[in-house]
Amino acid sequence: MRVYLSENAFIDLLLSSAEVYKKECFGFLLGYKLEDRFIVEHAFSVQTADRRHKGVEYKRKNHKKIESILARFNKLQKIGDFHSHTQFGPTKGLPLPSEEDIKGMTPGYIYLIIAINNNEKTMPWGEKRDGTLSGSVSEFFFKISAHFVNGDSSVKRAKIHCPLPPGF
Repeated sequence: MRVYLSENAFIDLLLSSAEVYKKECFGFLLGYKLEDRFIVEHAFSVQTADRRHKGVEYKRKNHKKIESILARFNKLQKIGDFHSHTQFGPTKGLPLPSEEDIKGMTPGYIYLIIAINNNEKTMPWGEKRDGTLSGSVSEFFFKISAHFVNGDSSVKRAKIHCPLPPGF
């Protein structure tokens, strides 16, 4: 499985996680799913999420307010969600799904995790061998991973591809 992030979605993921750094962000991914890949066109942050240092809770009742708007986009659909894992003291945020993350995953969707940590050493952006996308910007180091539920109900990592914006 592969995930293609648009430049807009990439920027949205970075901004969403940096804005609330030290607390986790949460949002939805819009795009479309093909047989062997997800195309992520947009990522939008959920402003009503209850954010904590080690978790984020989304109240489904708030989603009803935007469902009719999302339904108007013929070519785009909700294809998954994203959230961040942040550094807490000396403990680094990791782009790995927790047990709670895994329990919330549904087959047919893609889930992105943005690990965001203090930047200790400037690193160039790039697609990594483990399927992640990582690099540093300003005071942050980001590592983005993608996960999905496989046919046997196990959680697998998808490989991320992204045309990085100029300057990254």
